[in-house]
Amino acid sequence: MTVLAHLSDLHLDGSPERAGRARRVVSYLCDLAGPLDAVVITGDLADSGTAAEYTQVSDVLRPLHDRFPVLMCPGNHDVTPVFAEYLVPPQSAAVYGGVQILLADSSVPGADDGLLSPSALQWLDARLDAAPETPALVGFHHPPAALSIPFVDAIGLRNPAALATVLSRHPQVAGVLAGHAHAAVSTTFAGVPLLVAPGVVSAAVLPWERANAWSYQQDCVSLMFHVLTAGVITTHVRTVLIR
Repeated sequence: MTVLAHLSDLHLDGSPERAGRARRVVSYLCDLAGPLDAVVITGDLADSGTAAEYTQVSDVLRPLHDRFPVLMCPGNHDVTPVFAEYLVPPQSAAVYGGVQILLADSSVPGADDGLLSPSALQWLDARLDAAPETPALVGFHHPPAALSIPFVDAIGLRNPAALATVLSRHPQVAGVLAGHAHAAVSTTFAGVPLLVAPGVVSAAVLPWERANAWSYQQDCVSLMFHVLTAGVITTHVRTVLIR
């Protein structure tokens, strides 16, 4: 059994309020009684992509790095060169708990929607091709399928068909991980689970809830846990009170 924590959309902007929300998640994970194989963060770690914001990100996440492997990729609010300088490379591959985790950069400079470049797709294809017997998770920021949140769906992944073509060649892919929607959403894409982590900073309001686009979740913050057993993924959502 492999257990992963999945966070997204911290949007740290230098303020103590947003840092406090992220620190609450970090504290919750570090206080877990049982082990995690890794923590995955699918983008928008910073709000404007400045060096000062990434310095804050590094400080907030330091206890997490001290305890668990942490994998991250950029989102549309991140600035990839600065992200890479202060955090980690924007594209990464690792195996934890017998699962290959592949994170790609779907951000497009100056745009809110996303794209997996030909080189990113080739990289995913090659990595999956090299380990056909190893269960895999593919992650990036922008969801490749509609989530019934209109203002999020309008700025999703531009080229989902190209990604679907890659995934169709690799049956070992157990799921696709994303962020961007600020909502805990599960659906399917290309025949596999698509699991979108809730936003640490805020929540998207669903069209049938109320007219406002965002709720800032003053009292709580949410995250996902993904459990993989024999190549099958089960997802749990946890909501943690802010202390």
